[in-house]
Amino acid sequence: MLRLTDIKLPLDHAEEALAAAIRARLHVGAPAIRGYSVFRRGYDARKRGAIQLIYTLDVDVTDEAKLLARFAGDPHVRPTPDSEYSYVAKAPAGLEHRPVVIGMGPCGLFAGLVLAQMGFKPIILERGKAVRERTKDTWDLWRKRNLHPESNVQFGEGGAGTFSDGKLYSQISDPRHYGRKVLTEFVKAGAPEEIIYVSKPHIGTFRLVTMVENMRNNIEALGGEVRFEQRVDDLLVETDAQGVRQVRGVMLASGEQIRTDHVVLALGHSARDTVEVLHKRGVYLEAKPFSIGFRVEHPQSLIDRDRFGSQAGHPLLGAADYKLVHHCRNGRSVYSFCMCPGGTVVAATSEPGRVVTNGMSQYSRNERNANAAIVVGIEPSDFVPYDDSGSPLAGIALQRQLESRAFELGGGTYDAPGQLIGDFLAGRASTAFGEVQPSYKPGVHLTDLSSALPDYAIEAIREAMPAFDRKIKGFARPDAIFTGVETRTSSPVRIRRNDDDLQSLNTRGLFPAGEGAGYAGGILSAGVDGIRVAEAVALSITQQEVHAH
Repeated sequence: MLRLTDIKLPLDHAEEALAAAIRARLHVGAPAIRGYSVFRRGYDARKRGAIQLIYTLDVDVTDEAKLLARFAGDPHVRPTPDSEYSYVAKAPAGLEHRPVVIGMGPCGLFAGLVLAQMGFKPIILERGKAVRERTKDTWDLWRKRNLHPESNVQFGEGGAGTFSDGKLYSQISDPRHYGRKVLTEFVKAGAPEEIIYVSKPHIGTFRLVTMVENMRNNIEALGGEVRFEQRVDDLLVETDAQGVRQVRGVMLASGEQIRTDHVVLALGHSARDTVEVLHKRGVYLEAKPFSIGFRVEHPQSLIDRDRFGSQAGHPLLGAADYKLVHHCRNGRSVYSFCMCPGGTVVAATSEPGRVVTNGMSQYSRNERNANAAIVVGIEPSDFVPYDDSGSPLAGIALQRQLESRAFELGGGTYDAPGQLIGDFLAGRASTAFGEVQPSYKPGVHLTDLSSALPDYAIEAIREAMPAFDRKIKGFARPDAIFTGVETRTSSPVRIRRNDDDLQSLNTRGLFPAGEGAGYAGGILSAGVDGIRVAEAVALSITQQEVHAH
């Protein structure tokens, strides 16, 4: 098989044009081509109204060696690499203590799945509920303002990614084809097959619900155990005479102890109480940068026209997205984050008396508004006014204070505070909506957002919006809406681990993983990190078994 890259065709090309393009690239006739498949399809939208599709193709040819010799100097004609995922170990017979995975977001889900596929029969502990029950509880906040602190956008089967745009792309390096393993397992669980080859795949919330259930069923069929409403309240650690710390188990909120020597921490970025427990138990943590800001909403049609011109609405393009960044005079950077085409802004708090926003889309991406977070990067030095103790948990204190302030500004009812862009730039409170209607539920309370974030963040966003308007005409339109606050862009804490065996820097048998540990950002990268950690756990267990015998 040959892999051909950078095959460009018009957006509305005929079906047979792809085969013709292969023959033209290889300078061969039809008999030389046995067949082909699409490995990747993207598009180049730099020329609006003249958008091109860009293909990467795997082609079965009659004389591969001859063609490779002919194109030896061409970087766009290469042998198709082996992209099959290979397991690193197999569980030994009679394993005494099963590995435990804490958390069932994308990272914990794939850690548990791969461990189960290798025969280790993991125990997965999820503090929230099964995905369908969790969905009902989440809607209870959105519709009736009833928050369920253990079952919401952040906690429950599927993790925060379940209530998102379901983006499945990442900038991570993937030498062992972990990403393709993630996508392949999603397709097996019910995702559309196109996620394997489109350049910016997404799934959407409704499809994710069924997929997560199917993956859980697969884990259980392989001997794994999934336990819901099982919050971990303590970590059991022993220290030997040489001062080496070793995990020996976990304690649940019920008082039950589970004996294990291998714990995967796939907490997600909002399990603040569990992180506090780890800190008390002496697990090495450090504060890390993250970002804070607001959600912005525009008509999706505005974004489509700007990105695609006359070809806006084409079924192969779907709803347009964007990615913006501005470097401000005060040294801050403002950028768009977690852009959700044709989606909604959602209530994402997990703690009473606080307001947090996030973005969500369905697979169709056909809601009226586009939304994205417009956020400002902050560093651990910015946490000091909120917690000057030097604690690695100071970023959590910052998040909590901003989220409590948003709750107050929204009226104390889980409505979110909002402001029209024109009023935000002019420094005056908003009193009425314009053409753009906010999508956040339970509701948006118009106010002045200038006190919702630190002054440096407000200053930076005010500078950035006109700059973004120069990139996307209408981005700073006066009736576009800011909704606050976006504080959980990533974990404010990193649970440090060794580069080689992925175990905690100072606690053997503890494997920090995914977004909550500071090693991922988004569904795909979290799933990939879950696979990597599952491999590390498997190798640790099998090496211990070899030494024991």
